[in-house]
Amino acid sequence: MDIPFVAVSIIIALLIAVPFYRLIVGPTLFDRVIACGLIGTKSVLLLIVIGFAYGRIEMFIDLAIAYALLNFIGTVATGKYLEKRADK
Repeated sequence: MDIPFVAVSIIIALLIAVPFYRLIVGPTLFDRVIACGLIGTKSVLLLIVIGFAYGRIEMFIDLAIAYALLNFIGTVATGKYLEKRADK
């Protein structure tokens, strides 16, 4: 592994901690949903950087696309559920 990829991976991992704080402390439920989306997005970026580091980018891109799709669908579904629940 190259040192720049390791450094970027560590920086991204540290950036994941910022929305993780909002996930735990968040004053509203919608803040927590947005924090989950941010963590998922940064995890996709981390997967791609790890793929470059190991030289297997084609495999990690497939994993990142699948994870991004699941993250998007989960965030939208949670938002719709909370919106309908708030109307009642």
